[in-house]
Amino acid sequence: MQRYAVEVYSPRGGDAEVRAAADRLRQAARALTTGGTPITYLWSLFLPADETSFHIVDGISRDAVREAARRAALDAARIVEAA
Repeated sequence: MQRYAVEVYSPRGGDAEVRAAADRLRQAARALTTGGTPITYLWSLFLPADETSFHIVDGISRDAVREAARRAALDAARIVEAA
């Protein structure tokens, strides 16, 4: 599996919204994995001064991670490979 960073602009909700988004992404990853598309939520980072969060996941493809983000109702600005 490859590691990806899901970048999300989070201007209003701050830390509480980032935590809620992380929970939704974790649940979406579990559901996809149960359905045969392995995705593992790892952790999230919030940069309050930039109003941006990064959710780090392992997945079999960028498309699979994009689907997890969609199911989690994340408005992902970018999904990029991470190391």
